Amino acid sequence: MGDEISRREFSPEDAREFESRLRDETRILTEWFDADYFETETMKCGFELEACLLTDDFRPAPVNDEFLQKVDNPLVVPELSKFNFEINSTPHSLEGNILSKLEEELFRVWRICEIRAEEIGSKLLTIGILPTLCDEILTIGNMSSLNRYSALNRQALRLRGGQPLELKIEGRDFLHVQHQDVMLESAATSLQIHCQVTADEATRHYNLSQILSAPMVAAAANSPYLFGKDLWDETRIPVFEQSVSLASFIDDRGQVVRRVTFGTGYAQDSLLEPFLENRDCFPVLLPLVIDDDPSWLSHLRLQNGTVWRWTRPLIGLNEEGKPHLRIEHRVPSAGPSIPDIIANIALLLGLTTYYASRERPLEHEIPFAIAKENFYAAAKRGLRAKIKWEGGATCVVETLLDDILLPAAKQGLQQAGLAQEEIDYYLGEVMAYRVKTGQNGAAWQRAYIAKHGSDFQEMTRAYYENQKRNLPVYQWTM
Repeated sequence: MGDEISRREFSPEDAREFESRLRDETRILTEWFDADYFETETMKCGFELEACLLTDDFRPAPVNDEFLQKVDNPLVVPELSKFNFEINSTPHSLEGNILSKLEEELFRVWRICEIRAEEIGSKLLTIGILPTLCDEILTIGNMSSLNRYSALNRQALRLRGGQPLELKIEGRDFLHVQHQDVMLESAATSLQIHCQVTADEATRHYNLSQILSAPMVAAAANSPYLFGKDLWDETRIPVFEQSVSLASFIDDRGQVVRRVTFGTGYAQDSLLEPFLENRDCFPVLLPLVIDDDPSWLSHLRLQNGTVWRWTRPLIGLNEEGKPHLRIEHRVPSAGPSIPDIIANIALLLGLTTYYASRERPLEHEIPFAIAKENFYAAAKRGLRAKIKWEGGATCVVETLLDDILLPAAKQGLQQAGLAQEEIDYYLGEVMAYRVKTGQNGAAWQRAYIAKHGSDFQEMTRAYYENQKRNLPVYQWTM
């Protein structure tokens, strides 16, 4: 959920001063867009991967303080709960062997984390929702020891008027629980893909990220269970949306927009538009007043970091203060294996490059309302979901990927100059066979339970053993 902050509590004066500085910084950002004052380097890519710490019996281990101290790596940082952490990559240019470089970097950091976890009697797992997670462990006592998380929890409950957060999910089973804190959010672990783009590319890439969310969430689905209930293929989506459920405003369609959102529409003229929406429509959640140069946009970036769009625009700055634009695609689930994670990144990069190069924008073919419907349909039913695509055709995601999207993604990566052997492996093998067999993480978990019964501890053990083999999920055994 972002960087650490210095305080946990705020006054009405803090809120007023924060809002004033947010307005000033948004004016600076507007001037940057007017002047096209952004880095113009070749497209770059990176990611954030969330993961779980486990006990020897494959239950959550709330030990990230000790674990992170032992790892002592700036790329490995805390997450909301003490049984989660996050691995960040360094940025890589979209060219040549980027995919194998990303895999090598992730494997190297992951292996260091494994060794340090073993030293404190813990194991690592990357998965959308940990099957052995129980509601009883999601307490404030197991919240990571950072001011940011405590402050977020306080402010979220303040905006809700002290009303509990309620989780209601209807899938194959029905789940209904209430919480007096935001710790339900820590049930969801994800892969967040970052793409640095130029200002003139940003609008198209932002819109494409929203449209492509449906096939991406279906291909990467890896969280069918929560608290023993069989729910959506990607249950992580409603979990995150409802665990930080803060009503913010009514959009022009008369719908309530909440803090975790698919969004309110495509960007029309520039990527500035969602930042203006952040300023005008979303109440300030963390009114931390920061005394630094306004051109660092500290308040604007803090506000943006507390609006959890599934596709989120980001402003980054280098050490000299030169800004760049990134699109953060927050849709895919964590796991199941490192090759699968890189294949998910390859699919998004390939599709984005392909569709961005077409003369007619894809958003002219697929209205925003349809893209949103597609996203939730795919989150519910995964590769078996029916969604609408170009020309109004209704397609099963599995067929759409096999017949249209995988060939398009391969062509996109070829256009970007990636090595053919990498395209053949990550898309032609890892992703293609996942789609052909229908065995993504969600399907494997359900098949295991269907075969062996509802023993989630043993299922997690089998998942862990398969993940340790570093094989793509389509090759996993039961």
